[in-house]
Amino acid sequence: MDKVISGDGTEIAYDTFGSGPGLVLVAGALTARSYYGPRAEVLAESFTVVTYDRRGRGDSGDQPSYAVERELEDLEAVRAAAGASYGYADSSGAMVLLRAVAAGSAFDKLAIMEPPFRVEGAPPAPDRYLERLREFVAAGNPGGALELFMVEAVGQPKDQVDGMKASPYWPELESIAPTLVYDALQLGDSEVPVDLLASIEQPTLALHSTASPEWLQRAVRAAAEAMPDSTVVALEGSFHEVPPEVLTPALRRHFLGGDEG
Repeated sequence: MDKVISGDGTEIAYDTFGSGPGLVLVAGALTARSYYGPRAEVLAESFTVVTYDRRGRGDSGDQPSYAVERELEDLEAVRAAAGASYGYADSSGAMVLLRAVAAGSAFDKLAIMEPPFRVEGAPPAPDRYLERLREFVAAGNPGGALELFMVEAVGQPKDQVDGMKASPYWPELESIAPTLVYDALQLGDSEVPVDLLASIEQPTLALHSTASPEWLQRAVRAAAEAMPDSTVVALEGSFHEVPPEVLTPALRRHFLGGDEG
């Protein structure tokens, strides 16, 4: 593990795997860098893969107050430290990557996987979502924030979520739960950010799983349509997830121009 100091003095932890062109992986909600271990090991055959803990997660630090711009600075600090040219982001992490590039972060090519923009057919946004997340966090109730996110925002059955509370990984999720506020702020109103996307000239691969709901697939297509240089690719996978052995060839083709790199 290495650490880099971001613009406001926050330590950001990251790991590096493999050799070759640098590729930074940006996590979505409730995900620490350890989640990317299996994916990084496969990608490391072609890239120098960088996984990092977004602020407030894992081994990275945090500050009492949060602003969207701080996470853009975090990502650029990691990118610069690793000398990376490529960026890949999952889910709400796509907004961190896209915002950072729009603000001038020096990535040459991008790939995004299912940013959860609320397009036609998407589940309705939870009532007072951001406000309620903040209330749970302020009250020292991270489990309440988790349940709000999982049940009302994602749409998981409540009995399934109740069963997760007895699992050994629930406390780890609770430790990350306050950062759900950060993801909500990154996504804003969750509409497709057409103006921001139109400003991004870097070639972008927009991915979705064939098993994800139609509204998520539609969100990927809508994002790609708003970008000057983008390609939509559907990959065989499960809900909101594509296995490393399927994802890796697609990223090699996009970033390196072939299956081998």
